[in-house]
Amino acid sequence: MTFLPGLSLPALPTTVVWDTAMLAYNFGPGHPMAPERMELTERLARSLGLLDLEHVNVAVPDVASDAELLTVHSADFVAAVRRVSENPTATEEPRGLGTEDDPAFAGMHEAAARLAGGSLLAAAAILDGSAVRAVNFGGGMHHASRDRASGFCIYNDSALAVQRLLDGGVRRVAYIDVDAHHGDGTQSIFWDDPRVLTISLHESGLTLFPGTGFANETGGPNAQGSAVNVALPAGTGDAGWLRAFHAIVPQLVGAFEPEVIVSQHGCDSHRLDPLTHLNISVDGQREAATAVGNLASRYCGNRWIATGGGGYNVTAVVPRSWSHLIAIAAGRPVPLRTAVPEEWRTYVQEKFAVAAPERMGDDVELWWRSWEVGFDPNDAVDRTVMATRKEVFPLHGLDPWFD
Repeated sequence: MTFLPGLSLPALPTTVVWDTAMLAYNFGPGHPMAPERMELTERLARSLGLLDLEHVNVAVPDVASDAELLTVHSADFVAAVRRVSENPTATEEPRGLGTEDDPAFAGMHEAAARLAGGSLLAAAAILDGSAVRAVNFGGGMHHASRDRASGFCIYNDSALAVQRLLDGGVRRVAYIDVDAHHGDGTQSIFWDDPRVLTISLHESGLTLFPGTGFANETGGPNAQGSAVNVALPAGTGDAGWLRAFHAIVPQLVGAFEPEVIVSQHGCDSHRLDPLTHLNISVDGQREAATAVGNLASRYCGNRWIATGGGGYNVTAVVPRSWSHLIAIAAGRPVPLRTAVPEEWRTYVQEKFAVAAPERMGDDVELWWRSWEVGFDPNDAVDRTVMATRKEVFPLHGLDPWFD
């Protein structure tokens, strides 16, 4: 066990969802959604000592029941998942099942429902007060909609957690999605619900799946301004990405005044990710998680549920990014210059025949320009930010130019 320097941060009761049974969410050899990324994350977090902290509880998720799944998914869709789960040679392409992205496999329903159960467990812990913060790094299946699987996602665990919070008496939930892909499924489920603010920062749909998530997608007729989309140009790096985040997210969260934040931390925005075109570092992803945690502290009495999501560089990126997420949620952040534990690096070398990173960060110079320095119309990121601010800020009583 490595680490951890004594930091004068509050020891917030934190639930981390984990069980090796979660590795059954497996679309097969060669599929980008490799279950090993979860196993390596748990192993690294444990090597860093994060899962042995006195205030961290590692909890085993149940398989979500049909009644629970039906709070955000249709009965026809759940029945379709069950059919292909029992007979993987069948296809339900209108439901997105048996496709290249979401190939059917035996036990699919139970595997997907267990990941969903993890985020439901996190919501239950927040509601009953046994945890203030919770992390389900195996969750974040944000492309699944009410009636359809999509983009490696079967059941939308993040949406289930949000709905459980609402059903448990929470009046307003902010959902913040920093995956490289638009959080289209979660947005669609709460499209017309004014109790839920969905914010997604992602690579533009002009260059990346699912091709949605533009500034003019702002919510249904009963919830105008409840959907917020920041469609960043391909190639955006740390400075532009963090400038966009800090120019939009804190202001809207402050205006919305949520009681709980649910966030999705897909780390496929990393420059080494094989499926996307952003240029973010682990350092930048850690900064984003820190910013979300700070918002939870400021507005929600620290109540925060964090999930995983995309991320397809299995050895160099995902385990470090999500270990940082666990550490930040638990109030014990891991310094970027921390050495990656040798036992973990040896395991990666032996199992994957690749050299693992030596440090917990990418050793970049992390900086960004505050929005207060002014809008640059010649900058593509600034144009994206302004497009979103113009669409959404007035709906929250904010000035798109100055707030």
